[in-house]
Amino acid sequence: MTDPAFDADTLRERALTTLTTARARTTLLTSCVEEPDLTAQHSPLMSPLVWDLAHIGNQEEMWLLRAVAGREAMRPEIDGLYDAFEHPRAERPSLPLLPPAEARHYASEVRGRVLDILESTAFHGTRLTEAGFAFGMIAQHEQQHDETMLITHQLRKGPQALTAPDPDPVPLFTGPSEVLVPGGPFTMGTSTEPWALDNERPAHRREVPAFYMDTTPVTNAAFQAFIADGGYDTERWWTPEGWAHIRQHSIHAPLYWHRDGKQWLRRRFGVTEVVPPDEPVLHVCWYEADAYARWAGRRLPTEAEWEKAARHDPASGRSTRYPWGDADPAPEHANLGQRHLRPAPAGSYPEGESPLGIRQLIGDVWEWTASDFLPYPGFQAFPYKEYSEVFFGPEYKVLRGGAFAVDQVACRGTFRNWDYPIRRQIFSGFRTARSAGDA
Repeated sequence: MTDPAFDADTLRERALTTLTTARARTTLLTSCVEEPDLTAQHSPLMSPLVWDLAHIGNQEEMWLLRAVAGREAMRPEIDGLYDAFEHPRAERPSLPLLPPAEARHYASEVRGRVLDILESTAFHGTRLTEAGFAFGMIAQHEQQHDETMLITHQLRKGPQALTAPDPDPVPLFTGPSEVLVPGGPFTMGTSTEPWALDNERPAHRREVPAFYMDTTPVTNAAFQAFIADGGYDTERWWTPEGWAHIRQHSIHAPLYWHRDGKQWLRRRFGVTEVVPPDEPVLHVCWYEADAYARWAGRRLPTEAEWEKAARHDPASGRSTRYPWGDADPAPEHANLGQRHLRPAPAGSYPEGESPLGIRQLIGDVWEWTASDFLPYPGFQAFPYKEYSEVFFGPEYKVLRGGAFAVDQVACRGTFRNWDYPIRRQIFSGFRTARSAGDA
């Protein structure tokens, strides 16, 4: 969808579908556990689930009912409670939050009014309404919170509350381990994707020297070899900050892993299971990804390298929306939308590979890159500085590609995620690269 000139009916249908899909996921994530699990804080890194629920409704009210439709505030007294920048996550349980039933009612009432205004909103005239941007922004916001709520479910102790079918089994991948990405310029970012967020803009030319990139994400088996070779005990593989961090916190394996005799086990959504050797490794921080890459004689790709590998079509010279082209993701392309609660085996989704044959660049696991989170040339904050601008700087590393927890509305070849290099509770993995001139 590189041309934003959609008719109003098409835009209205897309907005309705994405909002409805997001709310169905929110409802499942907040109805599969009892009230004590909704109001508890399962980790100081995450909000109580009931905070996310009311925050979703509050943001929808603020942007769609107030900013777009000009309606009066429904409950202005709660705005401060659900301002993510006013209250850090660790403090949110102490706030006078709406109880679960009231939070559900509030979010539902907001949604009913939003669907009413959706019927009459003109998708032009302001930057917020152009091509339905505000509706897309809110759908993406809700799906991002659905991802954080899934992270909370993984952190939650207790019996399994969520289930989903596993990805289809695939033959062991026997293709090349790496692919050459030719050097030269490409178009990074976008100026035409209607629902792209501010940090994805504007489109600009980048010159990227030739490099090799892993054909698939690094697997659990490969990461176990790093562990077995003393990777966590060998200082030379780590940055000084990374070495200090893993020593201080006694980190010796990915989060949720533990050793049982000769095998590694992991806890996944309340179930303990053998770590699958052929799945992409999950729940590693940037420091762990970087150390593995050094141990393997490689490095993490830069953000520009990652996007060129994911979007550049050497035959046409175009930057496409996704590795497979411009079509929206379908189930055969990528593991998205929480339809599975785990990554698919490395080498899955051949129909989603890039023109160069690189697989799983979209979905399965967020992929750490070597790059700090910085603005593109010509960046302009919109519609508020707190979405991206306040996070720019060397404190945050960029992740790309999305994960199984991410919905397609919040995932594309230009989409940028970011987090602290110590974060492991997120659905993060990685792949490695090397410069073409390296031996």
